[in-house]
Amino acid sequence: MLKNRLHILDKIPMTLPFGEIRRQLHLKKDTRWDEVKHLIEATLPDIQAKAVYRVCYIDEKQGHNIAIEGQRLTSQVLAKNLASVERVFPFVVTIGSHYLEQMDAQKDLVVKYYLDVIGNIALSAARKFLEQSLQAGYGLEGMSFMSPGSLTDWPLEEQRPLFALFGDGETPIGVSLSSSCLMIPAKSVSGIYFPTEVPFMSCQLCDRKDCPSRKAAYDAKIEAEYGIT
Repeated sequence: MLKNRLHILDKIPMTLPFGEIRRQLHLKKDTRWDEVKHLIEATLPDIQAKAVYRVCYIDEKQGHNIAIEGQRLTSQVLAKNLASVERVFPFVVTIGSHYLEQMDAQKDLVVKYYLDVIGNIALSAARKFLEQSLQAGYGLEGMSFMSPGSLTDWPLEEQRPLFALFGDGETPIGVSLSSSCLMIPAKSVSGIYFPTEVPFMSCQLCDRKDCPSRKAAYDAKIEAEYGIT
């Protein structure tokens, strides 16, 4: 049965990086930083980070199409990244709905903004915990991932076949897709991890300026190598 092939990381430990939060909020120690530290401590129990993943083998590679256990994913960039890969790790990570409920109930718009940024950083930390667990559990040194919607080459609609790898409807960690392929709860991330010797980040192929989520510089040469210019 499918659920016997699902691996769930429940109650992911959460330690938030104060330095990264302060950097993203553009706060100095002598401004509202003490207030934010108290906010982090107060809301940390509301973060319920979980992950679900599968170990899958690629059935077929044909052009820009990748078939994984009957589900067809279409992306030129993904196909290039998986050209020499046979085993992949589809995943979904979330920090749960309770944190979002607390954030939405907040009347102070500045505090709500702080909570939004903190939530994004918590989600990134939870995904990183999954990555480290995969590396340790499967003896992998280098890993990268791609998420539907992170590039126009792999649009948000590709969430449907990705989520189908976890069964029908809601995943075991409580994440589902809306009719427009947005994840519910919103503070969730999905994608495919794959082993690689050369680190890859979708940001390298995205020339969007002033992106607050950017993790790597745009590189026109790498974009040309992927043939999407």
